[in-house]
Parts: sequence; structure tokens; C-alpha cells
Amino acid sequence: MTATLARVVTLALFLCALTTLTTLSTGSAAERVLDPSESSPLAYRQQLNDMIVTIMVGAPNATGLDIAYDLAGVLDDRATLRIVPIIGKGVAQNVRDVRFMRGVDMGLTHANILSHFVRTGELGPNIASQITYVAKLFNEEVHLLARAEIKNIKELEGKRVSFGEEGSGTDITAKLILDSLNIHAQPVYVGTAEAVRQLKSGELDAAIIIGGKPTPMMTALHQGSELNLLSIPYTSELEDDYYPATLSHRDYPDLVEPGEGVETVAVCAVLITFNWTKGSERYRKVEKFVDAFFSKFQEFHKPPHHPKWREVNFAATLETWNRSPIAQRWIDRAQRPITSQAKFDAFLRETSALSDSQISATERAQLFRDFVEWSDSRQSFVDD
Repeated sequence: MTATLARVVTLALFLCALTTLTTLSTGSAAERVLDPSESSPLAYRQQLNDMIVTIMVGAPNATGLDIAYDLAGVLDDRATLRIVPIIGKGVAQNVRDVRFMRGVDMGLTHANILSHFVRTGELGPNIASQITYVAKLFNEEVHLLARAEIKNIKELEGKRVSFGEEGSGTDITAKLILDSLNIHAQPVYVGTAEAVRQLKSGELDAAIIIGGKPTPMMTALHQGSELNLLSIPYTSELEDDYYPATLSHRDYPDLVEPGEGVETVAVCAVLITFNWTKGSERYRKVEKFVDAFFSKFQEFHKPPHHPKWREVNFAATLETWNRSPIAQRWIDRAQRPITSQAKFDAFLRETSALSDSQISATERAQLFRDFVEWSDSRQSFVDD
């Protein structure tokens, strides 16, 4: 046995011993479903709050809320992790909330909104180092819904167009897109449901609605509603922050004719977090989320989860933005040979007096993380 391996064994045995003492004194409480009848109110409160990870999402009719419910459905284990979605005021306010609001661990926003805040500096000069992304998610399409007599986006010059709530992500995106096309519309600030009502009554000429296709609000529209979808050209001015997209008959059978499509643009949804100090309580919460999210990612591809999950590659990078160090470290480890985990498991079986049943999955995962971190910090010794 080399000196390096001896040091690895010493560390692992020490961690195993520490885990053993914890297991013997407390059992596998970390993996038991929390039950307030089994502990004091103070202890239950502490356990409950330790396991909660909050995610700021959009309005009730937004795609983000469906995504947050999917996260809760897959990741909640009733013992170590519970996802709590918070209904927010849209993707722009979500960035502000992640940056400034107490109790918010993560949030859903759009990549173009992040770029907007960098350009304007309204959240401070260091926003790009304070906000990091956990994962680049899916695209959300921009729907330009207009009255039937309006056939082209250029006809919106001087017209009344809903930009969503004032200061919202839809408001920011609508202004950026129309400005890039040199179209000067009259902005009207109302929510999606009210915008559709005003379109039908003639109080509005058009509305910009952002959501992952097919959005429930749009699918509820039927033939004879006197509304139609307008194309948004994908110009060079939009290439940095937007993606080309198409709305098809399959997406909206009552708004798009068979065999036809409406060209539009899409924004990229992003899961963000504050760049928490390593070892802090919030850092540990995000770390717990990342472990569960990335490990169980394939579950989101299964019904009845939102079809947008099938577009997601959590390892994809968001250009010009920093990934959370927690998420990046997980991805880096996942790219290593699988034999590292297998060898570690074999090592535990050969060196520990405990059986597999006495080491919980949570304790094993934490032990392996500690082992890998120790190995990373001493990579030069291993290479020798």
C-alpha cells in the first residue's frame, strides 16, 4: 500500500467512524419521513426548515409554475428535501428576488432578462458575479396574438398592444423585440387573461404572451374567436438573446391551419441562484437540490410531466454567464469514469465493519462527496 493510498484509507475510515457514531446515536433519522409526533416542536421546526428549498416562479398561468410542481413531485422525499414553489411577479422580478429577498434559494427567469440587467446595471455593477445559473432549461415561445384584421407585425405601429404587467419580463421582452423592428406601439399593461378578454372586446389590437407551447391560455382559444397569431421575424438584432421558433397546427389547431406554421422567436428559461458562500446554510440547500435534481433528471422525461422537459440538457452552457460552482462540480464529477464510485463502494465493503444496510443512501452520498473533495484537493499525490 502506497503512502497516498494509506492517507485515503485513513480519511475514509475516519469518515466511516464518524458516520457510525451518528448512526448509532440517531439511527437513520435523516431518511425517515418527518413526523412532528416523534420530536419536540422546536426540533421538528428545525428539521422541516433544513429540508426546504424555495424556488421563485412566475404567475399562476405561466409555464414556470408547472415546472416547479414537477420539481416538487420528483424531488420531494419527505425526509431530506422538500421543494416549495413561491408564486412571484414574473421572470424579471424573480431575478430581483433571488438577488435581494430573504428566504429565496432559487428562481426561474429568462436569459434575455439576465442580459438586460447586465446592460442596464439597475441591479448593481456586479450582478453577473452575484447571480449564477444552476441549469439552462427550455425555450419559451413569444406568442403575438392579434385581432383577425391585423395580418402583419408591421401593422402594430401606433396600435394598442398588451405588454403584460408593467416592469415584467414580458414587458421588457416586448419592448426589446418591437424596438429592434422599429415598431412603436401603444403599450397597455394588463395580465394575460385580461389581455385576451380585451382582445375579444376590441379594446386591444394585440397582446404579447410568453410561455412554453402549447400554453393553456392559447389552447383555450377556439375557431371563431376573431384572433390570429402573427409572425415575428428573426432579425440579426435578436440573434444574441433569442432563438427562432415555430408555432404549428399541432400546437394550436384552432389558430394555425394544417400544414402551416407561424414563425416567431423564443427566450431561454434558466434556473438561477445567488452565488452563496461555500459552506453557508443556503449553499448547502442548493447543493442538496443539485444532487437530487441532476441524479433524478431522467424522471422528468416521463409522463405526466411538462413536455418542455424533453428539451432540457442540464449540462448545456449559458453563454456569457457563470454556472453555479455547485452545479459545475456535479457535472465535472459525472464526467469522470464510473469506476470511481464502484471502487469507493468496494472499498467501503472491504474496510468498514458496517454492512450496507447500516449505511444509508444519504450518508453514503455525503461520504463519497467528502472523499472526492479530499481526492480533488490532493490530485497531485494521486497522480504520483
